[in-house]
Amino acid sequence: MKKIYLSLAVVALVFASCKKEEKMDPEAENETMTDTIVEEEVMPEEPMDSIAMQEAWGKYMTPSDTHKMLAEEVGTWNNEMKFWMGPGAPAQEVSSTCEIKMILGGRYQEAKYSGEMWGEPFNGKSTLAYDNAAEEFISTWIDNMGTGMLVLKGKHDEGTNTTKMTGEMVDPMTGKMMPVREVYTIVDENTRKMEMFYGSGDNEYKSMEIIMTRA
Repeated sequence: MKKIYLSLAVVALVFASCKKEEKMDPEAENETMTDTIVEEEVMPEEPMDSIAMQEAWGKYMTPSDTHKMLAEEVGTWNNEMKFWMGPGAPAQEVSSTCEIKMILGGRYQEAKYSGEMWGEPFNGKSTLAYDNAAEEFISTWIDNMGTGMLVLKGKHDEGTNTTKMTGEMVDPMTGKMMPVREVYTIVDENTRKMEMFYGSGDNEYKSMEIIMTRA
C-alpha cells in the first residue's frame, strides 16, 4: 500500500513540475506581453504657413519710422565731451567729431568718432539698431582705448524724446562686470546729449557726457 501512495506522490510531483514549467515558458510570456503592447501613433507635423512666414520676415526686415528717425542724424557732428574717472573726480574735457551714416539699406546707424584724448589719438565706432520684432534699440561700441565691446539695449520715450539703454562692461581695475546706463536725449533738430553712468544704486556715478552739435 505504501508503494502505491509513493507512486501517486511521484506522479503528482512530476505533474506539478510540468505545470510550473509551462507557466514560466518565456516564449509564451513574451507572446502575451507583445499582444498587450499598444503602439503609440505618431502625429504628423503641421506644415508651416509660408505666407505668414513671409509676412513676418517682411515686417522684420523693412525699415520703420524709427529707422527714419535714426536717418535724421546723418551728417557731421561736433562733440564737446566730458569724462569723470570716478565719483567726485574732476571732469576732463576733450573735443571730437562724429560722422554718422545709415548702412545696409537704411537698417542700421553707424557713427565714427575721431579726436584726441590724453594726448593720444582717439577713434571709436558705434552701431545702433532698432529691432522691429523686439521693439527695442541695440547699441554696440568699440574704440582704441580698450579691447572689449559695449552692448546696450533699451527703448525710446517719445514724451521726453530720450532713449534709455542699459548693459554691462568689464571694469579694467577689478576685472569684474559692472552695470552701465546710457541716456540719449534729442534736444532739438541740431543738438543731441548723451550721458553715461557706471555702477548701480549708491555706487552709480556719471562717467561721460557728450553734447553733439550738427556741423
